[in-house]
Amino acid sequence: MTLRIRASEEEGQRLFWFEAPSCDLSGVVAIDSLALGPAAGGCRFWRYDDAAGMQADARRLARGMSYKNAMAGLPLGGGKSVVQRPQHPFDRAALFRAFGQVLNALKGEYLAAEDVGTTPRDMEIVRSVSPHVFGLPAKDALAGGDPSPWTALGVFLSIEHVLSRNGLPLAGSRIAVQGLGNVGADLCRKLHARGAVLVVADVHDQAIAHLCADVPAEVASPDAIHRSRVDVFAPCALGGGLNSKTIPEISARFVVGAANNQLASPWDEALLHSRGILYAPDYVVNAGGIINVAAEYLGSAQGEVLARVRRIPERLSAVLDRAEATGRPPSHIADSMARDLIASAAAPANRTPIDESAARSI
Repeated sequence: MTLRIRASEEEGQRLFWFEAPSCDLSGVVAIDSLALGPAAGGCRFWRYDDAAGMQADARRLARGMSYKNAMAGLPLGGGKSVVQRPQHPFDRAALFRAFGQVLNALKGEYLAAEDVGTTPRDMEIVRSVSPHVFGLPAKDALAGGDPSPWTALGVFLSIEHVLSRNGLPLAGSRIAVQGLGNVGADLCRKLHARGAVLVVADVHDQAIAHLCADVPAEVASPDAIHRSRVDVFAPCALGGGLNSKTIPEISARFVVGAANNQLASPWDEALLHSRGILYAPDYVVNAGGIINVAAEYLGSAQGEVLARVRRIPERLSAVLDRAEATGRPPSHIADSMARDLIASAAAPANRTPIDESAARSI
């Protein structure tokens, strides 16, 4: 197998383009910050229209991981990998083994885990060739395993907190959940168990059928669910769903969801704020998954993961309190707090040089 890696830099972010044609592997790793520790963020396996779209997604997700890890108090920097999903049949195991060699080439500066399109089994395959991957099955009482239940728990607790601080009970509240993947479906089950009334949507009919076999819910179309008459809108699919088209149509008073990069542009936070919609910054409330990954990386116990995830509403409360005191949007406050935490960190150690040779055989 010949693996090619090409390094570049864009506005302070380091990008590592990789390809192994014999394994149908191609993609990019974006490293945003190493100030707090090695860059950590999931591996997204998705079909992108072109390299520009892949780069934009990786860069924005990596910045979000820097902020997420900082706000969660983790000793990790921010990074992300995106892998192009082949259009034709491919050997999934061979592809992810090749991705493991990419992680080895980065020499631990980037730590991967599951994300959209990848599974714990994929990460086990990566681990067969590289130690720089997490989200593996838990052993004994140590942290590990699929991080999605922890993400769902953090979002659930955040919804509960936002409703409570505004004098509303969770039981009987109407909540619209957009996206029924692992996180969204788990969130729905938690909300239903506490008496919430659900409106759900997903692009895959099978996901809807699977959830509704267990949980009663009103079904909406994916492109109209944000207009539902609900108390809380929870975006749990891909990012960019809060934009100049959808925000004027949102009926909910609160937006609290699991999706990364929910705001399509920096101006959308002001649009939400002007409409009186409280937006809980995504990387504050959806940090449960990376908290679990960090605990696995550090060799911590599962009990520590639960304790840290249960503190997500406390961190959210600090953001919302400051937003109310200053009259600024919560996402603006969270960004400022995260940047301050990163800037105050000790300077990172000298970066390990990456072999940028045109090609190497492995």
